[in-house]
Amino acid sequence: MSRRTLPAIAAALLAVLVAYVAAGPWMAMRGIGQAIERRDVARLSRHVDFPTLRLNLKAHLDDELVRRAGSDLQSSRFGALALAMAGQLGGAGVDLMVTPAGIAALLQGHVVWQRATGTTADGDTWGSPAPARPLQGARGRYESLSRFTASRPLDDGGTVVFVLTRQGLRWRLTDIDLPRAAD
Repeated sequence: MSRRTLPAIAAALLAVLVAYVAAGPWMAMRGIGQAIERRDVARLSRHVDFPTLRLNLKAHLDDELVRRAGSDLQSSRFGALALAMAGQLGGAGVDLMVTPAGIAALLQGHVVWQRATGTTADGDTWGSPAPARPLQGARGRYESLSRFTASRPLDDGGTVVFVLTRQGLRWRLTDIDLPRAAD
């Protein structure tokens, strides 16, 4: 190998690495979509940082509870106690559902619901259910070198924002910003 080829090889490897990292969020979104369609929770776990996602969803839930409670309820002792208990119950629900097993249960419930409502791929009650596609129509954008968001509009006018964070060379789902309830 000559001295000229070594820098060219290094530059090519660097370009491939940068392209891989840059394409990472789209590859992660595609992996999440395929895992959900196939109801493959093990594959989904590769693309979702469940501990971080749980913490972020609990924070969103607590924030929404405080907003909905209003200042009158927050200022009373009984209201503060009720708010704390509601936060604990909601947090426990997030802890149960935002796990691989909880997601598997949700996906199984989706299958049952699709069959019960006749929303199957071929219209047959016992046919394959129409797959869940939570990221369908999502538009992605980089917010920084380590943060990527995918926004998906909902039928009611709200928007769900999926947040992917770079962890080394991998991108994983770390937050879901659900639309706020109408005041």
